Amino acid sequence: MSTKTEATIEDLYDVPDNGKAEIADGELILMSPTGDAPGYAGDEIFASLREYSRRTRRGRAVGDNKAFVVNLPNRKSFSPDAAFHTGNPRGMKFFDSAPVFAAEVRSENDYGPRAEAKIARKIGDYFAAGTLVVWDVDLLGEDVVKVYRVGDPANPTVYRRGEFAEAEPAVSGWRMPVDDLFQ
Repeated sequence: MSTKTEATIEDLYDVPDNGKAEIADGELILMSPTGDAPGYAGDEIFASLREYSRRTRRGRAVGDNKAFVVNLPNRKSFSPDAAFHTGNPRGMKFFDSAPVFAAEVRSENDYGPRAEAKIARKIGDYFAAGTLVVWDVDLLGEDVVKVYRVGDPANPTVYRRGEFAEAEPAVSGWRMPVDDLFQ
């Protein structure tokens, strides 16, 4: 009988350069590079958050491929497409807590019933870890940004093209045009 060894944070440090991974359900989950449009959207969210952080001198904007270590029964880390963190700097180490805001931008394989269930579970994990607001960004649908809040996760606020999306109360006063998510 073989025994399965649970993935550790040290395993994350061993992921090859430019590799993106998370630990969920005891497994190291490698994530493929994203495509043009989802990458652009994630970069735009990061750039907008960075401008907000510099202007307000609050928190820190975090771009793609950064690890946030958490301690949940079924999850040990997150690697959102963009995030906002208010914890202490960690130097060369992974962030040691969940971001207050996380943006998950859907890639081409993030559609269908199985993907929906996976995204819903991940949003629940974010909230269990301490995240206040999560964006589910769908560049192919009319409802481009769904804003989930820890206090009412069953009723996301929806933003479409021509509107401004926000992340209250996690990133107070910040908002960005939904149209900026598109090239």
